[in-house]
Amino acid sequence: MSNLVRILLAIFLPPLAVLVTAGIGLQFLLNILLTVLGIVPGMIHALWIVMRDR
Repeated sequence: MSNLVRILLAIFLPPLAVLVTAGIGLQFLLNILLTVLGIVPGMIHALWIVMRDR
């Protein structure tokens, strides 16, 4: 999947971006928790995962 699409997913649907990038695992569950606590922490974590996996 294109990095641009993953970045857009990280901004609008953070858990989906992490799921596509890292699969189901600790990072996905952590991102769901961060997104429930607040959308901004979930977005930052998702962007970090997407950019790390380039």
